[in-house]
Formats: sequence, structure tokens, C-alpha cells
Amino acid sequence: MSQARTGALYGGVNAALITAMRGDLSPDHQRTAAHAKWLLANGCDGLGVLGTTGEANSFGLRERREVLEQLVANDVPVTRMMPGTGCTNLTDTVELSRHARDLGCPGVLVLPPFYYKNPSEEGLYAYFSEVIERIGGGLALYLYHFPAQSAVPLSVELIGRLLEAFPGVVRGVKDSTGDAAQAEAFISAFAARGFEVYPGGDNLLQRMLALGAAGCITAATNLTACFAQVVYSRRTGPEADAAQAMMNACRAAAGTVPLIPGLREILARSTGDEAWRHIRPPHTRLSPAQADAVWAAWQATGALPLPGLAGQGLASAAE
Repeated sequence: MSQARTGALYGGVNAALITAMRGDLSPDHQRTAAHAKWLLANGCDGLGVLGTTGEANSFGLRERREVLEQLVANDVPVTRMMPGTGCTNLTDTVELSRHARDLGCPGVLVLPPFYYKNPSEEGLYAYFSEVIERIGGGLALYLYHFPAQSAVPLSVELIGRLLEAFPGVVRGVKDSTGDAAQAEAFISAFAARGFEVYPGGDNLLQRMLALGAAGCITAATNLTACFAQVVYSRRTGPEADAAQAMMNACRAAAGTVPLIPGLREILARSTGDEAWRHIRPPHTRLSPAQADAVWAAWQATGALPLPGLAGQGLASAAE
């Protein structure tokens, strides 16, 4: 068996969990927990909580703590969660990371400090080193490489330095570039040392697993986890190929509109629950034409309806 199957803390299929919201745009803990449980029952091995898809940087520090606390209080297994804790400053990043550790999360996903652009490698190394030292142990650190959003790329050289300095602490990377060559570079450089690489591109899962990726953390698996699990479990053969083709088609459908409101629209229509359309600015709801178009695109894939999603009772969650 590969390292991804035997030693990775989050090996397998991880959804970048959508955070449900109420009409006043406060976090809706019951709906979020219900969706998390549905994902774990329908193909997910773990959950990337409060990442980009979960709109983490649209929430304040107290709200982010509460989202995680309420997932635990609502019986979502804490050991299956990888919370995003990266902020623009040391203090909040360390506080959120310690909070996740103290709740029982095995690891956290940390963005680079993303306000100041073009930082030096030395500056990034100093930042991550300081974060790790201030956390004080007992927590795995996963680096979040998403330069399209953060505008701060993480080089192979930087990750290599951090691995040397903090063995067993810096455990992996989520690569959300969607660039196969970038994911391959991380795998080639570090996977043999047990470093966990998680592509964020749904279309890359089967290919990267063959090279040594530990699994995936993707947005579309909020809806396609059952197909991703077939790819992860089978790896090769007709079933895996068909499941990967379905993941590709669904991700293409998701990309016909802005991704996060588009996923919320599919959830709203699949569950019959209007509340899934609530979204914090600067994101906005889809227009009626966009909403109809993305629904038609998803229907054309053949993936809908998704098992157990319609009528699962989210519409009756407390307002």
C-alpha cells in the first residue's frame, strides 16, 4: 500500500466544506454540520473546514472559532477535520491553530501571510517558523499553496527548508494551482519522505494518485465525493476511469459560473433548501439566468440527483 493509504493523516477524499449561512449572514452551524455528516457518509474521508470554499476570510476570528466548535458540538468527528487557520498576521494564525489543536484536530491548513505581496523566501520562512514555534507542538501543519488567491506562491525550495527545520510538523501541502506540473513537482520532491500532497483540482486526482499524492481537497467534492471515492479506492480500471470522467464533467459544470455561489445553487436546488443561497459579500448570489444555466450544466453531467441529498431535512434546520 502507498504512503497515502497507510500514513497520511488526511489520506483520501477531502471536501473543501461549504459554510452554511443564515439570512443575516451569520454562520448556520446546524446546516453546516448536517452537510458535513452527509459528506462523510457519502464518500469523504475528511473535511477541509474554513478554507477558500468555506469563505474563511469573510469571517472574523470569533466566528471562525465558533464554526469549528459547533461542528464538534454537533458530532462531526474532530479527527476528520483540517481547519484553515492562516490569517494575515502571526497572532491570529497561532490563536486559531492552537484552538484547533486543543479541540482535537490533527492538523491545520495555513495560508502564507497574504497582504504584503512579493515577500522574500527568507520572510516566508521566518513567518512559518515563528508560527510553528509559537503553536508549541502537538499539531501538523499543512501549507496552502493558492497563489491565484493569496498572490504569494510557495516554492519547492521553501518547503524543503521547512521540512528540514521542522520534520514531522510540516506534513503536507494543498496545491490549488490546478497545474499538473506544480503538483508533480511537490510530489517528486517530497512524497518519498512521507510529505502529503493534496491537489485541489478535481481533474487531477487519478493522475496525481498514480504519482504518489495522498488524496485531494477540492470544492466540487461538496457534491461529487461519491465519485472521488471510487477514484481514490480503485485508482485504475473502468470504474475509476468513469468516476474520474464524471468528476471532470462536474468540475467543468461548476466552472460555468462563479464557483462558490454556483455550488450553493446546486445544493439549494438539490435539497429544496433556499438557505444554501445565503452568501457573504463580496461574493454575490447568481442571477436567475446564471442559476438556471449552472443547474442545466450539472444535470447534463448525469451526476444528479445525488444519493441521500434530496429531502435529507436541511430545510428544517433551525433558522
